[in-house]
Amino acid sequence: MRMSTDEDRNEELALETIAAAAAAGVTVFDTAHAYGRDESELGHNERLLARALRRSGAGGRARIVTKGGMARAGGAWLPDGRAKTIRRDCEASLAALDGLEIDLYLIHAPDPRRPWRTALRALARLIDQGLVKRVGVSNVNRGQLDEALELAPISAVQVALSVLDDRALRGGVVGRCAESGLALIAHSPLGGPRRVKGLGRQEALAAVAEARGVTPAEAALAWLLDLAPGVVAIPGATRPETARASALAAALDLDEGERTELARAFGSLRPAERALPAADGEVILVMGIPGAGKSRVAEDYVARGYVRLNRDERGGSLRDLADALDAELASGARSAVLDNTYLTRAARSHVIETAGRHGLPVRCLWLDTPLAQAQVNLVERLLERLGSLPDPEELRALARRGDGVLTPTSQMRALRELEPPSADEGWASVERLPFARSSRRRTGKAGVFVAAAALDQSGWREAVQGADCDAPHLVFDWQPGGAPGALAEAAATLASEVTGGVESALCPHGAGPPVCWCRPPLPGLPLAFARSHEIDPSRSILIGARPAHRQLAEAVGARYVNV
Repeated sequence: MRMSTDEDRNEELALETIAAAAAAGVTVFDTAHAYGRDESELGHNERLLARALRRSGAGGRARIVTKGGMARAGGAWLPDGRAKTIRRDCEASLAALDGLEIDLYLIHAPDPRRPWRTALRALARLIDQGLVKRVGVSNVNRGQLDEALELAPISAVQVALSVLDDRALRGGVVGRCAESGLALIAHSPLGGPRRVKGLGRQEALAAVAEARGVTPAEAALAWLLDLAPGVVAIPGATRPETARASALAAALDLDEGERTELARAFGSLRPAERALPAADGEVILVMGIPGAGKSRVAEDYVARGYVRLNRDERGGSLRDLADALDAELASGARSAVLDNTYLTRAARSHVIETAGRHGLPVRCLWLDTPLAQAQVNLVERLLERLGSLPDPEELRALARRGDGVLTPTSQMRALRELEPPSADEGWASVERLPFARSSRRRTGKAGVFVAAAALDQSGWREAVQGADCDAPHLVFDWQPGGAPGALAEAAATLASEVTGGVESALCPHGAGPPVCWCRPPLPGLPLAFARSHEIDPSRSILIGARPAHRQLAEAVGARYVNV
């Protein structure tokens, strides 16, 4: 990749590096249609690779891996999982490779905007149509891999994997590949160009390297290749000498002692060591998307004497919380509850592994809270802390500081990344808790929320008269760039028909991914109004004219009236 994406790339040096790799016995060459500086250079890396292989005479024995389904608009990396894109990119790759066959064609990454199955079915058709020999997927989690195996004849998986990045190992991708006989292609196998120099500071690697007379990087690659028979590393060399050194690592066979030490430091496919089961305690892991209500559940366990470990309170990473759990259990604690956004199998594995070393079972409580209800929880949390809704700039600043504050896009991203808990992770049990609004939610009087668009419909007066005319009324709308007084006329029109007070609230923020919590159907505007007037949304009415208004009413629990 870097032979084409680096600003200071040197094409002649790249050609020499590829030739040196081929001469050293390397047969797998990984490229992608998107490897170039921007959209104007699509196919640059594939053309470079084809030139190098032909010039060095290695084209006949090279096994070319390339990828499609990635756009480069403005130089950004944007997955595009449309079926027509997968087919178009594959044809463009074949043209760029100028007659060299594609041994393995991968989807570059799942597209979060489109169904994963759409891209997978398009991938399968490439084999049916004879365009490529084999297909696979890249940058996937365990759930996405399992879905891919059902819909396409997957031969290989490419993911980040190194001694500095064990998410694919802990997340079950490596294990699933080993079980299914799939090749696993490890990209960034030395942690990436910025971190490779730090490998020598890893004690286990340094010890093996010194004993064998090799570099820590070669020892790191040896650990990787030893994980399973189907693992292939693509180190991404940019100089002939590093290409030759990478090839040498494949010949380094670890002995049992080295294998054990490296596995202890960086993991392996062998089951983690577990103490004998203890009967006097347990660890509860409460998981769910941000705003799911995890803190409320954890408080109930704290009241029963459980030690609570929460990242919002303690700071640090999820891995740090596992270390804190280890310290608590080592000091005598026997019951603990962890309530954090454990979205992935890899993140949860540290807790399960730590508890197992102390002989304690881990129960998973999965709060299966719908996104809209989690959004209500996050907005109410903001209102409790601040008293009002922050503008986008304030929201971004608060989110950067953490403490449980998120932007809407961050929460939606978390939902996309969520890997539901599975029994094979090592749980003692998994309990799925369906959403139920807490009875501890505030109570108050009824209110009336009126979408400004409803006032343009002929039946709005009848709808308003069917509500409580003495209740507080809110007129709300979303008008990108709208001025503060944009709803004054609408509020005056409503006020002429009711006896209760009338206020207006406008979201003036732009289109695109939401940058605020006030853009309908996000619940910020009615919840802020309800809080300031001691209104119970579940006793209120929302009068609207669009599907987004119905969604908003369902989220806040108000009765919806369509006009």
